[in-house]
Amino acid sequence: MYSINATMPVFLVMILGWWLKKVGFITDEFVAVADKLVFKVALPVLVFKDIAGADLTNDFDWKFVLFCFFGTCVFFGLTWAGAEIFIKDKTMIGSFVQGAFRGSAAILGIAFAQNIYGNSGLVPMMIVASIPLFNIFSVIVLMRSANAGENDKKAVIKKTLKGIITNPIIIGIVLGIPFALCRFEFPVIVQKSINSVASLSTPLALLAIGGGFSTGAALKKWKPTLAASVIKLIVIPGIFLPVAVWMGFRNEEMVALLILTGAPTTVSSYIMAKNMENDGVLASGIVVVTTLLSSVTLTFIIFLLKTCAYI
Repeated sequence: MYSINATMPVFLVMILGWWLKKVGFITDEFVAVADKLVFKVALPVLVFKDIAGADLTNDFDWKFVLFCFFGTCVFFGLTWAGAEIFIKDKTMIGSFVQGAFRGSAAILGIAFAQNIYGNSGLVPMMIVASIPLFNIFSVIVLMRSANAGENDKKAVIKKTLKGIITNPIIIGIVLGIPFALCRFEFPVIVQKSINSVASLSTPLALLAIGGGFSTGAALKKWKPTLAASVIKLIVIPGIFLPVAVWMGFRNEEMVALLILTGAPTTVSSYIMAKNMENDGVLASGIVVVTTLLSSVTLTFIIFLLKTCAYI
């Protein structure tokens, strides 16, 4: 029930977006504007809020943070290397890699921890260690994939670096770090305004995914969609969670690591892929499939961890 309660509402809002588009209540223009609004405004503000509100100085567990940091680097690197080898259509690589390694840690992580322990546990620390990497790596692989057809390597590198520097998500991260280090508290008026804008990102992105989802086009790309979903929900947690158990992580630490490795693909991956000229159809398909299947995979993994007394 923890898993179903956390994932199914996300899936149902996407279905609502699809139905509203089907009956003509929302249009392609609405979906395009919603994508841009989320990518350039709401999502950067959400990332800024999460980073700025994180406690980077007190109660810092270096062992846990370093495991999250290097684990994220490893499964991103392995996924990208495998995609470069096995995917012939290089324009798919950006959406495939991002969908296969980037989970909905911030949104689902706190919900799971609160369901199980009554508080957010170590999820915020996991977010600090991994969410910046999720965004930076995503921008890199999406920029590389978007420029896959160009032969001028210098131009590709220049364009990629420019895309990273000017990316709204990266800007949100960079701006949030000083506030986190200083433990700055915003005035109530400013804090509520930031929260209001940040709260737009998830529901608006879900509606846009549903409204822009094409069943026919998605079915044509079912193989990479299914492959990325299996990597995200089964392969990555299947490799890294046993390592985490071996290293002695338990309880709140294991729940946070489960979210890091086994959560469904984040909604923002579709927004970023589409706005950075990558395969939006593949990206939306991965979000839909991982969200639907995660209610099964996460429930099963939680059952195993609970049975083995690791949580």
